[in-house]
Amino acid sequence: MLFNAVVHNTQILTAYNLLFMQIITSREHTLFKLLIKLLHSTQQRKREKLTVLDGMHLVQVYYQIYGSPFKLIISESACQKLEIKSFLEHFNQSSETNRPIILSDALFKQISPVVSPSGIVALITVPATNYAHSTKFCVLLDAIQDPGNLGSILRSAAGADVKAVYLSKNCADAWSPKTLRAAMGAHFFLVIHENADLVQIARNFHGKVFATSSGSEYSLFQTKLNEPIAFVFGNEGYGISKELMNCVSESLAIPMNRDCESLNVAAAAAICFFEKNRQQLNKTLTI
Repeated sequence: MLFNAVVHNTQILTAYNLLFMQIITSREHTLFKLLIKLLHSTQQRKREKLTVLDGMHLVQVYYQIYGSPFKLIISESACQKLEIKSFLEHFNQSSETNRPIILSDALFKQISPVVSPSGIVALITVPATNYAHSTKFCVLLDAIQDPGNLGSILRSAAGADVKAVYLSKNCADAWSPKTLRAAMGAHFFLVIHENADLVQIARNFHGKVFATSSGSEYSLFQTKLNEPIAFVFGNEGYGISKELMNCVSESLAIPMNRDCESLNVAAAAAICFFEKNRQQLNKTLTI
């Protein structure tokens, strides 16, 4: 089926069969308006259950795991890029009905959050989660505010084979474009639960629940982490809520230079995750 297309660059259209793709040049187009809303509004993303992936890496990871996105959007000039051209050829072969949509370069710049637009974004449905999911290695995030920190934690969690991540109601949006960029595809290897009751989850967890504290007498590196573990990390400014701290089995210190007050929460999380992994590979600890 041919889409109604505004043909204004014959060379590109001929080279890449864009006669079969819709080309958007107007700011009044429904899809363009939706993209703008999704990029800037958490409420809109939650209401529509949609979000936007920006860049070739995120789009490829999603495509490899879930298949075709709801919509694939390419900037007009990006059709000349070898990497995107190669992806489009494969995409069109596997998805004959879900053709990519072309945005004029001027419009694409308005939906790109970076100085040099990637040229490719995908509109996707946010994956549903099942709260009955059980795990022996999970993370509880209490009011993490910075999307970059949240994305970095998710990236480390996926790399360390964490199974589930629970976010409190006042955490940054896990599916915002900024969080997605920082996580670099980690979302699609994790089970992410938003608006979670962390106190209830901690109370019901069948294992140890650990937090980190520079003042603790117990070192992370001298604590056995081979059993089921839930790590808790709190807000960048005021830390973990008192109610949640009451559910923590023990606070652990990460040894560091005494002249430094604390670690960034994403750095602390990464150290904890990979210390657990290290211990799983080396079960000769004596403490």
